[in-house]
Amino acid sequence: MSDDRVNAFERAKDEVTKLSKEPDSDVKLRLYALFKQATKGDCTGDRPGMMDFVGRAKYDAWNALSGTSREDAMDQYIALVEKLKASDT
Repeated sequence: MSDDRVNAFERAKDEVTKLSKEPDSDVKLRLYALFKQATKGDCTGDRPGMMDFVGRAKYDAWNALSGTSREDAMDQYIALVEKLKASDT
């Protein structure tokens, strides 16, 4: 994995917390799933129970990215943060 990609990913991770407008729930879920895929790889563990709505949504979003390379997940995360930054003004 290239240092440039890792550095851009780390910058995006910091920049997303500095947005003036908070992303909606769907975008947050996408960011979460891409971050997990980029840092941990494919989804692990058991799917949370049906009463854990948030945990289940997070698990499902991450699991939907199974098979996506860490590099591709980083690139998608960076692109999404750039798009959010552009619409933040």
